[in-house]
Amino acid sequence: MLLRYFYDEKLAHASYLVGCQKTGEAIVVDPSRDIEQYVETAEKEGLNLTAACETHIHADFVSGSRELADRFDAKLYLSDEGNEDWKYQNLEGIRHELLKDGDKFKIGNLTFEVMHTPGHTPESISFLLTDYGGGADRPMGIFTGDFVFVGDVGRPDLLEKAAGQTGTANEGAKQMFKSIERFKQLPDFLQVWPAHGAGSACGKSLGAVPSSTVGYEKMFNWALQYDNEDEFIEALLEGQPEPPKYFAVMKRVNKVGIELLKNLDLPVKVTDASELHNWIENGMVIDTRSVDQFAKGHVPGTINIPFDHSFTNWAGWLVDYEAPLYLIVDEGQMRNVLKALRSIGIDNAKAYMEVQTALESADELESYEEAEPADVKEQIKKGEVAVLDVRNQTEWDEGHIPGAAHIMLGTLPDRLDEVPQGKKLVVNCGTGKRSAIGASVLQANGVKNVVNLLGGFERWSSETKFVTQ
Repeated sequence: MLLRYFYDEKLAHASYLVGCQKTGEAIVVDPSRDIEQYVETAEKEGLNLTAACETHIHADFVSGSRELADRFDAKLYLSDEGNEDWKYQNLEGIRHELLKDGDKFKIGNLTFEVMHTPGHTPESISFLLTDYGGGADRPMGIFTGDFVFVGDVGRPDLLEKAAGQTGTANEGAKQMFKSIERFKQLPDFLQVWPAHGAGSACGKSLGAVPSSTVGYEKMFNWALQYDNEDEFIEALLEGQPEPPKYFAVMKRVNKVGIELLKNLDLPVKVTDASELHNWIENGMVIDTRSVDQFAKGHVPGTINIPFDHSFTNWAGWLVDYEAPLYLIVDEGQMRNVLKALRSIGIDNAKAYMEVQTALESADELESYEEAEPADVKEQIKKGEVAVLDVRNQTEWDEGHIPGAAHIMLGTLPDRLDEVPQGKKLVVNCGTGKRSAIGASVLQANGVKNVVNLLGGFERWSSETKFVTQ
């Protein structure tokens, strides 16, 4: 047997290629939309990509299962659990098998056994893997998807918060408790292969270690320490982060399917900076430079989402999926930026311009100030500035700058009417990066007199001791 691990840091998403070397067959578990990584590995190892399986209808990235089906005629193994709202659709012409608890299927001499593990979502399943070709008669591991992570479990509130299904969070938490009780009955030696790591919004405290064991999670995973259902539900629902706005979009496209990559047009390279005005008037323009570079000078009306490990998260929050999207980007990064956008279904990028061209040819550039905590503290006391905190709710609840208004960054474009007016506006987050993105959103929407707090609330709390809790 061959097992390969793939990890997308921008999505905190883990996927796996499992191959039977005796028969040359391979399956991908929870594949991402960019299937080239699996193709390259399979070719290198002399394997054929004959199948793909999913642990559930994912909310945080576009699945690559249909890409594999189209290109390799791979058979899809998908959940048939949950009610009618959580059934896969538009599978006509695609080889597939719908699975329920206890079902088994084979890839060469490898056997996958289905375990229904609802809680994160109603249709969630896990796969127990046994290598009969290697002489084993018991499973060696379990692909848990968004059920059990290293140090955490999947959140049950996404259907309510992201998909708008009222009342499902509590029911999902009850299901999760029962699924965990069943998980605890598995052998301690089983390896645990989850679909996400640290940084994912599918849980609240995921570990950064790629894998674990059932026994280790029984001992140290906080969620597996509860015997009382009510106490577990309260603990599980408390402190879950805000789910990115795009999660609702992903649930839909992974349920019904999305356009294949081969059918999408590539963004056009534009060298005439006079086009910038039309871009800003008719769509959204994202500048992918670092926050420091953007702060010093940028084209008015553009929004700064730096191309780093959190790019897809904030793109998913802030990009309008329906409006034309334009990019200001370094030529060498364009391919990877496009791949990141398409990984979360943002397929509306129409054109791009190199950074140097945009900056040199624009009619004018604007910037925003950056300020030290001590200076801002004095300005607050004198009533010279207002403060806007763009952190998550749990961060805000733990402590914030006295008198600050609170609008979480991802919701800022929809809540501009709540932004303090009439004074210079200091924007803060945890370290100064999210607030920089927030400053760009504000300036692009006409709130020009903004200041970014250097070092964010971390520096503020340590240097000023001026905090409300």
